[in-house]
Amino acid sequence: MSAQCAMCKAVIEGGNETVAEGVNNGITYLMVFPYLLVGILFYFIYRHKKKGKA
Repeated sequence: MSAQCAMCKAVIEGGNETVAEGVNNGITYLMVFPYLLVGILFYFIYRHKKKGKA
């Protein structure tokens, strides 16, 4: 199994499949928040520009 960093690879190689699944879920969890924050930022910019035109 390949991993992104040396620490992740060491954890995955030493553990079982549930550990690898937990690492993948953690990475997914951490990646969701930047996209949410950028989406919310663009929403407020859009709302602010739309309000200025009216």
